[in-house]
Amino acid sequence: MKILFISLGCDKNLADSEEMLGLLTAGGHEITDDETQADAIVINTCCFIKDAKEESVETILEMAEYKKTGSCHALIVTGCMAQRYQKEIIEEVPEVDAVLGTTSYGDIVKALEEAVAGNHFEEFRDIDYLPDTGSKRVLTTGGHFGYLKIAEGCDKHCTYCIIPKLRGKFRSVPMERLIARAEDMAEQGVKELILVAQETTVYGKDLYGKKSLHILLKKLCEIRGIRWIRILYCYPEEIYDELIETIRDEKKICHYLDIPIQHASDRILKRMGRRTSKQELIDIVGKLRKEIPDIVLRTTLITGFPGETEEDHEELKEFVDEMEFDRLGVFTYSPEENTPAAEMADQVPEEVKEERRDELMELQQEISYDRGQDRIGQELLVMIEGKVADESAYIGRTYGDAPKVDGYIFVQTGELLMTGDFAKVRVTGALEYDLIGVLSDEYTE
Repeated sequence: MKILFISLGCDKNLADSEEMLGLLTAGGHEITDDETQADAIVINTCCFIKDAKEESVETILEMAEYKKTGSCHALIVTGCMAQRYQKEIIEEVPEVDAVLGTTSYGDIVKALEEAVAGNHFEEFRDIDYLPDTGSKRVLTTGGHFGYLKIAEGCDKHCTYCIIPKLRGKFRSVPMERLIARAEDMAEQGVKELILVAQETTVYGKDLYGKKSLHILLKKLCEIRGIRWIRILYCYPEEIYDELIETIRDEKKICHYLDIPIQHASDRILKRMGRRTSKQELIDIVGKLRKEIPDIVLRTTLITGFPGETEEDHEELKEFVDEMEFDRLGVFTYSPEENTPAAEMADQVPEEVKEERRDELMELQQEISYDRGQDRIGQELLVMIEGKVADESAYIGRTYGDAPKVDGYIFVQTGELLMTGDFAKVRVTGALEYDLIGVLSDEYTE
């Protein structure tokens, strides 16, 4: 059968999608990107915040039309929205033939078979089950980089977040499974391995009795073919000395950390259920920069959280100005049903949230521009992502740029480069978020 697969939401969801694609292709099915030709459509949904929820709903309704007008015989919904709104999806969208929860994606082939046979299918395993499909993943990232999900679920229970109810408690994937998966990805051509989870920093604590991310990293560094290893979603309070030392000393590990902090006002941090104070955030950032001077730090913030005053917002702006994060994203607070924050008093008007977000992003734009200016004259190793159409230039990423969330470097050259190549590039200019450069004399590795 020809299957259209749509993956929405985060890179962790994408890793699940690639597992399902592996199972489907192993079952003899063909993947298509043409919805009019698809015999079946699978949508792996997201509902983390309002915008993601709306995108999932719109996609389901749009694809449901092909059950009426196209060749589609089966419509399957999986992922976070399926887990959260199982009954609503079934009752309100009769075109949906099968619904799988977040821990049931290993049943995708069975769901397809049942749906095509005309049977309605639902599967919702224990929320704390840890799937192991054993399939060969189908990489959808272009093949030169890939996401390795090292754990599932979360134990933090921040007051604004629904994830623990959708993904269960934190549970690490056994190290041997991760090594085998990473070796398989390397054999498929992956050169940059990106470690993801709801929280990567406490990896292994549940399985091995202690934080073991540094041990996993050292083992991953031994895999031939892997050139870069990047770590995302590190909770600041869980960053520990052995991890810092491993990032500093292992050559394959990018000097880059994604540290979601959400706010800097102690009052708001407490209301959010976060486990750090402003001073602790300052201390960990200072420690990272002292131990790894060229480290690139990315963070995310939430603006307009219930009870956030203008004073809290100004404190956050001052913090951002002082910390000078290399990369920063800002979300407006999205009230999610069945979370404590949604019931809190002093909800902030939407227009105020957006104004505060825009102020923070304008400030960060200036910081990012200045950071880029500091790079001019440096030689950096760059992974080529593709060619600029009709120009003698390529798009690439440095160690300081994660795919899809950070900037790019535009490399001017008449040389022929291929996606996934590594090149040494001298930085000659900087924009607000991107760099410009030329190949150095010894340009490839």
